[in-house]
Amino acid sequence: MDSLQVFIDLNGVKFSSYDAADWMRRHHHINLYLSDHRRISAQLTRADDEATTARLLDGLGYLIAHADLLRPAPPVGIPEPRNLRLDQADLLTPYPPGIPAALPGERLNEAVVYYLRSGVRSGMAVPDAGLDILRVSVEDSHAD
Repeated sequence: MDSLQVFIDLNGVKFSSYDAADWMRRHHHINLYLSDHRRISAQLTRADDEATTARLLDGLGYLIAHADLLRPAPPVGIPEPRNLRLDQADLLTPYPPGIPAALPGERLNEAVVYYLRSGVRSGMAVPDAGLDILRVSVEDSHAD
């Protein structure tokens, strides 16, 4: 019952994947699942059949046939993966409900800390981080 993810690398074409996704939506009424600076992806589900996959393939064929109508993609400067790692605070996601109570870098207030600590004492799972120790950064509100 899982959907099939179809990823298409457009690294060798002159236009951006973002523009390709917009073009497919505008000209073929096909909403692609995701796009980034060089890939598009379609999601095929159990609701799809030969007709819908043929429509996707036709749309992709027309996209390539009309590539000259799309503007050239500006270059995207992609650093080495190790340079994309930033220092961050912990993500704090209590289960249930599985919705983050705090995101990396957010300032925690007393109410959030109380909610999380009292929840953990009651049996709430917060698998992202231990709440025995919280890393804090003190901010001087009287500084210039």
